[in-house]
Amino acid sequence: MVSDRGLEVLRAIVQDYVSTREPVGSKTIVDRHSFGVSAATIRNDMALLEDEELIAAPHTSSGRVPTDKGYRVFVNHLAELRPLSAAQRSAISAFLADPADLDDLLARTVRALTQLTGQVALVQYPSFERATVTHVELVHLGGARVVVILVTDTGRVSQRVALVSDELDETDVAALRARASVLVTGRPVREGVTLVAAAVEALPADGSRSDRALRTLLRVVGEELEDFRQDRLVMAGAANLARSEADFRGSIFPLLEALEEQVTLLRLVGEMAADDQGLAASIGRENEPFGLGEASVVTGDYETGVGTARVGLLGPVRMDYPSNLGAVRAVARYLSRLLDEDERVR
Repeated sequence: MVSDRGLEVLRAIVQDYVSTREPVGSKTIVDRHSFGVSAATIRNDMALLEDEELIAAPHTSSGRVPTDKGYRVFVNHLAELRPLSAAQRSAISAFLADPADLDDLLARTVRALTQLTGQVALVQYPSFERATVTHVELVHLGGARVVVILVTDTGRVSQRVALVSDELDETDVAALRARASVLVTGRPVREGVTLVAAAVEALPADGSRSDRALRTLLRVVGEELEDFRQDRLVMAGAANLARSEADFRGSIFPLLEALEEQVTLLRLVGEMAADDQGLAASIGRENEPFGLGEASVVTGDYETGVGTARVGLLGPVRMDYPSNLGAVRAVARYLSRLLDEDERVR
């Protein structure tokens, strides 16, 4: 059983090791922290912490470093979230102000968060399955090329160039716009996917020029609506992994692979259990089922018009949890507020 002072010693070891990357000894703790006891007493406390597998010696006759279990105890019971400074809050508010659309807002969010923390930043797109399609637009680029634009009530916008089999004129495009729009406008995304698939199936294979064009355009609409339903992440700061490579005992390749593939990170982020503030941390060996046993992920929930999604950080286990969790919480709150304001304006 670890005493209250022993837990404070653990706090000191975590804070010093994160700050210096050097193993922490009893004399260092006595010199840097006001425990009011001798180095011998601190050594006894450290021995108990080692027995509980909260700290370990990286090599013989060295100081001690936190274990993954030690970081977990620190995050759960000892860490005090470090709020952003007034200057940091002002910078984030200015950086996220007046985004062009949701894509722009989330891209700005991860850039701000990685600059603030020096970690890989990630933000989960809201699931737009329950969003409603508010507008379908077709823009004729000339010949057989048409831009397909979809807009939802959550601010999500998609645009994609489609190439139909026959050349069109403006009258053709207007008629196709009306046929596509009546099919999905005002309907939830998931219902639109089903209706579009059925409409494509019902169009005759040897139909008119208009039917052939509509078939192509509806396939694009269906694919874009299906994409609205998919979970995905926006990320920034992957280069920070290379800068902190010394904190990883093995290769950083699994982390880079996870960033590229996204599926693993989406599963991990989706399974993390949040506390009553919407914050969650998954530390070191807790991530081994995902192939990320040398990394930690911290996340915060943000509210959207269609539910809750997550913003977070990925980095080495030796990270500044109080600062990173504080930054994630602050940015999640900014996101929630901005999306709520946008919802009220609409």
